[in-house]
Amino acid sequence: MDRIKAVYEKPFHLAYHVTLSESQLSTELHVKNTSTADSLEFQALFHSYLRAPSDKALITGLKDIQYIDKANPAEGGELGEKKETRDVVDVRKFTDSVYGDAPQKYKIAWPSGGLEIKSTGLKDVVIWNPKEMGSKMGDMEDGGWEKFICVEPGYVRGFVALGSQSTWIGQQVLSVLNDEHRPQL
Repeated sequence: MDRIKAVYEKPFHLAYHVTLSESQLSTELHVKNTSTADSLEFQALFHSYLRAPSDKALITGLKDIQYIDKANPAEGGELGEKKETRDVVDVRKFTDSVYGDAPQKYKIAWPSGGLEIKSTGLKDVVIWNPKEMGSKMGDMEDGGWEKFICVEPGYVRGFVALGSQSTWIGQQVLSVLNDEHRPQL
């Protein structure tokens, strides 16, 4: 507790709940502002590394959403907003995109599988895969970027603001899609 107070002095309680069933994984983050006077501001992101062939995985549910493309900034390094025009998003090249005010429901499909992600209280979603740049990461195995895709619900564009004694809950539910519910590739 002292290590946390050394970098973040406001009091809070944090709980992480995991529920697993045969074809579903639910994770919840509960944050309570335990202060009797001060507000609490924070961001949260569920770092979901999904085992799937990155060159074949496709994501639906993001068309017409505004996003910041951190992998392809404008001239001068500016991170301006873009509008997603694709029906299906892929990570065939280095991808680091932050979609704001997203629909909180996404489908990810690849030839041998698929998942649906539903979230609550997590207004944004990050789509990420480093591709070959992953070889520079100390904890990335050789070619590891070929085996996963990140679809990360979160609250990253702005801050959750909790009044004293208030609680916030962010949840994501990952459900296995059977063949009839998977988007056609």
